[in-house]
Amino acid sequence: MTAPRPRRLFFAVTPPAEALADLDQALAPLREMPGAPRWTPPDRWHLTLLFLGAVPPDRVAELVAAAAPAVAATPSMTLQLAGAGRFGSRRRPQVFWAGVTGDGDGLGALAGRLAAVARGLRMPVEERPFRAHLTLGRWRPGRPGDGDLPDRLAGYRGRDWPVTEVELLESHLGPAPRYDRVAAWPLG
Repeated sequence: MTAPRPRRLFFAVTPPAEALADLDQALAPLREMPGAPRWTPPDRWHLTLLFLGAVPPDRVAELVAAAAPAVAATPSMTLQLAGAGRFGSRRRPQVFWAGVTGDGDGLGALAGRLAAVARGLRMPVEERPFRAHLTLGRWRPGRPGDGDLPDRLAGYRGRDWPVTEVELLESHLGPAPRYDRVAAWPLG
C-alpha cells in the first residue's frame, strides 16, 4: 500500500469578483502584446499569504485547528489592487504582478502569524519577507519577454474591498490546474 500523496497547500485571500473583473478589464489591452507573459486565468487570482508546499495529509487537521486563532486575531481590513510590477530583471522578467495597497501592514502581520503557526507545527516556511501581490502571469524562461509591460499598469487603481476571510487552498497542477478550498476562516 502506498502512502497518501502530500497536499500542496497555501493560505490566501481572494479579492471579490468585482475587484477581479475591474483588474481583468484594465489588463485586457496588454494580453496580446508582444513579449507578454503566459497569463494566469482570473478565476485563479488570489493573494498568497503563505505557501506551505507539500503537507502530509495527516498534518492538515492540526494546521487547520492551529490557524483559526491566528486569523481570529486579525482586525478587519480594506485592500485595493493598485499598480503593477515584475519579479526578475527587465531583460529577464519572471512574474508579472498587480500590487496591493490599503491595510498592507495588517495583511503582513496576518501572514507573519500564519508563518508562526506553520513553524510551530515544524513545517518549512520560506524566510524571505512577505510582499503582497497578485500574480497575473509568468514569463517562460528562455523566451523573449517584455519586462517593461507592467509599467503600463503603473497608474491602475482598483476598487477598495474589505477582506472577509482567509482560505487554506490546495493547488492541483497538471493540464487543468485548479485550487480547492480546504478550510476558511472569517476575518474581523
